[in-house]
Amino acid sequence: MDDSTITGSRVTGLDAGTVREVRARVATHLVGRERETDLLLAAVAAGRDVLLEGPPGTSKSTLLRSITAEWGIPLLFVEGNADLTPTRLVGHHNPARVLREDYTADNFVPGPLVEAMRQGGFLYVEEFNRAPEDTLNTLLTAMAERRITVPTVGTVDAAPTFRVVASMNPYDAVGTTRMPTSVSDRMCRLAVDYQDAEAERGIVGRRTGVESPRLVADAVALTRATRERDDVRQGSSVRGAIDVALVAAQLAAMRGVPLPDEPSVAPPRGLPEDYTAVVWDAVMLALSGRVHLDEIAEQTPEGVLREIWEDHFLLQPAAAEPG
Repeated sequence: MDDSTITGSRVTGLDAGTVREVRARVATHLVGRERETDLLLAAVAAGRDVLLEGPPGTSKSTLLRSITAEWGIPLLFVEGNADLTPTRLVGHHNPARVLREDYTADNFVPGPLVEAMRQGGFLYVEEFNRAPEDTLNTLLTAMAERRITVPTVGTVDAAPTFRVVASMNPYDAVGTTRMPTSVSDRMCRLAVDYQDAEAERGIVGRRTGVESPRLVADAVALTRATRERDDVRQGSSVRGAIDVALVAAQLAAMRGVPLPDEPSVAPPRGLPEDYTAVVWDAVMLALSGRVHLDEIAEQTPEGVLREIWEDHFLLQPAAAEPG
C-alpha cells in the first residue's frame, strides 16, 4: 500500500484533500455519523490505533468497513474471546509439516496479526475486553514498534498502513477482563453512542426497504423506548427496530392488513387495531430476546414490552389528543 495519505504521518496539503474525498465517499454508506467518521478518519490517517467503545448496534463495524473499503485497505476481523490466544493471533507452525521438517519459516501459518502487518491492513478486534490479558499484551509491541519477532520466522515489519482498531461494549461486564493500562495508553478512544431518532428512522428505512413511514416510526420509537426504562439494564439497538419493521411488514402482508399511510412521527389516535396487533406480535418476536432487565426488576421482558406498546399506541395519543 503506497497511499501517502495513510502512512502514519500528519495529513496536510493535497493529501488532506484526498482524505476529504474518502470521507465524502464513506458518508454515502452511512446515515449520520459525520462526527465519528471525521474523528476515526483523522486518527487512522495520523497513524494512530483506535478503540471504539459503544453498545452493540451503533454502526462501529459499518463505519470501519466503509473506511477500509473506500481506502482500499484490507480489513481482518478477529473476535475477542477466551480462545483468542497469542498463538492464534500471531500464527503457528503446521504440526504435520513440523513432524517432517522441524520448525521452519516455510511451515509457519500466519495469524491475523501477522497478516495485517504484512498486508498493511486494519486488524479489527471485536469484543476487545473479552480477549485474555496476555493476548492483549501481544499487541503492545506491534502497536508501539510496528514490528514483532516470531521465533524461526524472524522480524515481521508492519506496512505503513497497518493499524489496530478494537471495539468493546461498555455495558458488558460478564466474562470481560480489565484492559491493561499499557494497552489503553497506546490507543485513541472514540465513544460511539446510539444515533438520534431521525437517523435511526433513516437506517431502518434504508436497511428494510419498508415504504410505510408509520411502521418505520413505530418500530424505531418502540425500540428506543426499551433503552429509556429504569428497570432495563440494556435495551435493544437499531437492529431490533430493523427486525420489528421487517417482521411486521411480513405479518401484515400475510394477514392482509394494510399499513397506515400516516407520516407523523408520533402515532395518532385511532390507528386500526389489526395494525397495532401486527406491530405487537412483531415487537414480541424481535425485541423480547434483546431486552436485558436489571437484576432487581420484578417485570418480565414481555411485561416491559407490553407497557411500552400500550404507552406508545394508547396513552401517548390519548394525552396528545384528549377527548
